[in-house]
Amino acid sequence: MSSRSVVAPWIRTRLRAAPGAAIALAVMVALTACLAAAFPRAVDRYEDAGLHRAVEQAGPDRTTVQLYAQPEYGIISEHDVLPATLGDQYAKILAAVQRPVVADRGQSTYGVRTASSVEVPDPWIPRPTGTPAQVTLVAQHGLADHVRSVTGRLPRASDQVTASTPEVEAAVSAATAKSLHIEVGARIHVPGEGRDPLVVRVTGIVTPSDPEGAYWSTHPVLHRPSLVPLPGSNAEKYWLGTLLLAPEAAPAILGTPGNPWRYWQLAPVTDALHAYEAEGLKSAVASLESGPALQKVREVTGPLTDADTDLDDILTAYDRLREGVTPLVAVAAVGAGTVAAVVLLMAGGLAADRRRTELALLRARGASLPGLAGRLFAETATVAVPAGALGLTAALLLLPEGRRTYALAAGAAVTVAACAALPLRAVAAHRVVRIHTGREDVATARPSRRRTVAELTLLVLALAAVETLRRRGADGDELSYVAPVLTGVIAALALVRLYPLPLRRLARPAGRLRGVVAPLSLARAGRTSASAVLPLLALLTALTTAAFGGSVLTGVSEARDHAALLAIGADGRVDANEPLPSALPDRVSRTPGVRDVTAVSIAYDAQLANGRQSAPLVGVDPAGYSALASRTGLGAFGKGELTKAGEALTAVASPTVAATYGTRPIPVRLQDGTTFTVRVTAVRDRTPAVSGTEFLVVNRAELPAPAARPTALLLTGAQLNATALRKATGGAGHVQLRSEERARYGDSPLQSGAEDIYTAAVVAGAGYAVLALLLSLLRAAPERTALLARLRTMGLTRSQGRRLLILESLPQAVLAAAGGALTGWATVALLSPGIDLTTIALASSPSSAGRAELSTSALSLAIPAASVVLVTVGVAGIQAWWSGRRGSVGELRAGDAR
Repeated sequence: MSSRSVVAPWIRTRLRAAPGAAIALAVMVALTACLAAAFPRAVDRYEDAGLHRAVEQAGPDRTTVQLYAQPEYGIISEHDVLPATLGDQYAKILAAVQRPVVADRGQSTYGVRTASSVEVPDPWIPRPTGTPAQVTLVAQHGLADHVRSVTGRLPRASDQVTASTPEVEAAVSAATAKSLHIEVGARIHVPGEGRDPLVVRVTGIVTPSDPEGAYWSTHPVLHRPSLVPLPGSNAEKYWLGTLLLAPEAAPAILGTPGNPWRYWQLAPVTDALHAYEAEGLKSAVASLESGPALQKVREVTGPLTDADTDLDDILTAYDRLREGVTPLVAVAAVGAGTVAAVVLLMAGGLAADRRRTELALLRARGASLPGLAGRLFAETATVAVPAGALGLTAALLLLPEGRRTYALAAGAAVTVAACAALPLRAVAAHRVVRIHTGREDVATARPSRRRTVAELTLLVLALAAVETLRRRGADGDELSYVAPVLTGVIAALALVRLYPLPLRRLARPAGRLRGVVAPLSLARAGRTSASAVLPLLALLTALTTAAFGGSVLTGVSEARDHAALLAIGADGRVDANEPLPSALPDRVSRTPGVRDVTAVSIAYDAQLANGRQSAPLVGVDPAGYSALASRTGLGAFGKGELTKAGEALTAVASPTVAATYGTRPIPVRLQDGTTFTVRVTAVRDRTPAVSGTEFLVVNRAELPAPAARPTALLLTGAQLNATALRKATGGAGHVQLRSEERARYGDSPLQSGAEDIYTAAVVAGAGYAVLALLLSLLRAAPERTALLARLRTMGLTRSQGRRLLILESLPQAVLAAAGGALTGWATVALLSPGIDLTTIALASSPSSAGRAELSTSALSLAIPAASVVLVTVGVAGIQAWWSGRRGSVGELRAGDAR
């Protein structure tokens, strides 16, 4: 009876032999693939949200593409304004719109309107200053679909309407009816041109379903009347409203002097606008304004058709803002991506090192390098591919918006890197068949020439990247994006070379110490495998990335704090155009959260030197105001500097005013005619009461009584309550808080999204640093467990074993932590001149806030570094405690290679 040999499958055998390592690899690949795939979709999401916010804030009157067809030779036929004709032209215009611009068919429309308003003589329509009201006649398609309610009925044209039709029906919006006192059944007489006045009978008052939509707000007067000043006079005003005719009644508009035009309004679908298509969007809009698309429209509507929109300006402004943010985000992405890649490669290298004996035996038994690499690749792919697919799926589900192509590419890149790390490392280590290998202690290993050349090449690239970033900024080129990462890599390589030096010098003196723990731990640290220094590269790269990202966030926060302080002048402010009630300061001071109130009087247009220049004049209480200026750091001065000298009031002036007038007396005249003289005795760049660069600060007690009454209160307090303050002021002044002003600087989705990316980069950098450390410690765990077991047979106690493992791990951990903190600090110092955070921090701030720069974050330097040391100590202590509980029998098996 013959027996058949059964060969166990390689992959199943390997996975069963080390299930823990397979699970750890799967978790790491899944997490990294999820983060990599989520990044491009997160960028697309916040960039699109920023574009949508910009379009929404601009309003339909600026974003809608408005096409107007002027009459040729001033003549327009009745056939041209019929709904059927306009509708056919509208369909062809929609076909001419080029993607990526997509017209919102629900808000786009067409019709006929008078280009100029027409004065109506009806006396019952209000005349605020005696000037008759004017109306615009509009016959716009789709009125019934855009009203929520109708009082009366919508207008219609039962018979054929011509330019000479005596009467037509119309509707008005509820706001128009209220302001112009229009009721259902009212008759409005519109002057005719070469005919009797056109009688417009109001049959309905409509309430718009979406008054802010493009249908109603492309021309806001459609639903909201306005008081318009007469040219050259702000006092004389008249009402301007709109009469909404039925589309079939459009020919009647031709008989009025309002210069009727045909028009087509194309409202873009906001959700279809994508930031990554900004160039295509600008090109499509430009084509509609003055390009091929407009030529196609003119072939349909006539040669005098023109387009008008501000959408291209909005896209250009947004694109400029995005271009200022993108390089900073790219720096964060490169840093986090590099750390993740290093950790993945390190995991493969540690796995190859752990299986060195197994792989050497396979090579000795005849395994070829391609065959060995193929087996290892298949083994790793069995775990990594499903894990990568799981991480990619999670990213797509968590972030449904954004381009899928980049997410797929990022997830696939992570998976391929994870699959290839182990085979490539194994092939490099086992090119030559060896049975026994010499010791590769870190204290005795010497770098090869190839490694030296590679390190020098990286050093040159790092120097070039740093210089490029310092000179040209983060938007210089792609090389500047990797400057922080290359700085960390160079520091890591330098520390790897320096690490053996202290170990060699301390080895002999340590041997003369009493006790066994310290000499043995130092000897063990020196006998660490040379491949174990690879985690140092991952640790320093991660710590540098975390420090740089934390510095960006700190710089952004400090820039916003400073800009908000410049705008408000204190923690809170109550302003008024007139003097504040005398009891208000006391009432405000009793509001919860208010610690101090500084009252000031501000005359914003004080005339200097007989009206040759104007500047804000601030009257203050010297003691309280000087304390506020010192506390805020805005132009601190001594309270004795505002003491009256002779007939002139002493003043603290801005550099501009001081340079103009020097120390000679300056005549000052206020709006109420009050005059006095001031003399500049001190110069300060800033002052809390006003945010401009021109001002005079004087003692309020020395001003004439009318000018000394406070017009503003500057509040100091840690937790000011806006609601309570507004209640306390009772409408007497406008309340502004520094916290609200600061929040306004970061309310853009583009800015907040970029900040979230940097926060994620800091967290990811710290997380991967800890992961790299754990991989390094777990790699040496079996060897350390066996060592403890053998030493316990020689009398080593549990406490000594715990100290041994901790002291053995500390040199590399402390080196990584200190080196990471120092490298992070140096990176921020080196790159700060080339990093401008103004765009991401203060996109809409005044230029007086200055340039926002990197600011070293102590927390982002200390927390990751301390975490590295704490994790090292914690893992070593847990390992010593666990090995003591297990006992030594299992670790003392004869023939154990560990």
